Amino acid sequence: MKNIYKLLFIISLNFLFLTIAFSQPCVECHKNITPNIVSDWNLSKHSTNGVECSTCHGEKHISAKDVSNVQIPTPETCGQCHEERVAQYKKGKHAVAWAAMKAMPTAHFQPMAMMEGMKGCGGCHKIGVKSEQEIKDLKKNGAGFGVASCDACHTRHTFSKKEAQQPQACQTCHMGFDHPQWEMYSASKHGVRNLLKQNKTLPENTAAPTCQTCHMQEGNHEVRAAWGFLAVRLPMPEDKQWAADRATILQGLGVLDPTGKPTGRLDVVKAADVARLDQESWQKERDKMLKTCNQCHSGNFARGELEKGDNMIKEADHLMAEAIRVVAGLYKDGIIKKAANYASEFPDLLTFHDAPTTIEQKLFVMFLEHRMRAFQGTFHANPDYALWYGWSEMQRDLTEIKTIAEELRDKIKK
Repeated sequence: MKNIYKLLFIISLNFLFLTIAFSQPCVECHKNITPNIVSDWNLSKHSTNGVECSTCHGEKHISAKDVSNVQIPTPETCGQCHEERVAQYKKGKHAVAWAAMKAMPTAHFQPMAMMEGMKGCGGCHKIGVKSEQEIKDLKKNGAGFGVASCDACHTRHTFSKKEAQQPQACQTCHMGFDHPQWEMYSASKHGVRNLLKQNKTLPENTAAPTCQTCHMQEGNHEVRAAWGFLAVRLPMPEDKQWAADRATILQGLGVLDPTGKPTGRLDVVKAADVARLDQESWQKERDKMLKTCNQCHSGNFARGELEKGDNMIKEADHLMAEAIRVVAGLYKDGIIKKAANYASEFPDLLTFHDAPTTIEQKLFVMFLEHRMRAFQGTFHANPDYALWYGWSEMQRDLTEIKTIAEELRDKIKK
């Protein structure tokens, strides 16, 4: 038995030496050109586990004259070794981030630097899977970067698992206008305890949930939540008022037509997986979350807290639906002209800042900034965001929208 272990050790050692030997030309050159890439790779597990430069970048680039031949990794590259995690990722919401960005009607009106240039929407949505044609287009219009996806969290060239397990790994994208999860989490009791744990104020074995604790149970790379990004779902609730309000919001999203029937945009929502469209898929994610909460809290407490989040969505939906109906009424009465590219007789909530009038701009902000903060702040245990940055702002938005609508109607009468 000792001889077998000795043989395996020798084989592993030889393999390591071969890896270093094969990578040495790359390392020697890049020590001068991009030294920090080399130092990061040396810190990585890749450097000690036989993952040489050519494993990810191919063998066609060997000098300064053929840099264009370097292969930029894709999720499939990582999948050669991390098959299970890549399979999970491809089933989850991050994988459809690029497609979701492209599906937004306003995306086609933005500067290319914001989109494919990765300096705006594309900077975060690049985590999504891209087709072969999209990769070719990215390479044609630039250097072809932003296709690896996995490196959005496991940054190059350390590709550290420990780094990706920290809540800060999520911070770059999950912050700001429409999804300030980092701000909510870091100021919540969960986040404060984790930050105190990181700076050694609290001991290492302190219970301190991270983003990954709740959204990536057991390292599952699907990264789902019951309500999804937009906090709309099917089937409709039994509560008649909430059902009517949600139908109005779905019409504002262009998913339902004025008669309540599904539109072609529903297929986009299904493909992008931004909403749970049946009770079973919603319940599956809710049960996973309850199991996670139960590690620190009683089952009754956890259910009660999550139901408060559900109720906040219900209350926010009522304000949101009223505001949508006010603007839709202005279209119907010819007070303001509905944009020709809108999917239905309702204002299109996905036009973002390209909405053509002040009142429609206010509606977009109410939906994507303040409604988001009202329910996300509740679920992330941040009362200040839920109230002052969310619910209170929605109340003010609705008042302003009603006031502007009255002024527009009075102006027509005169």
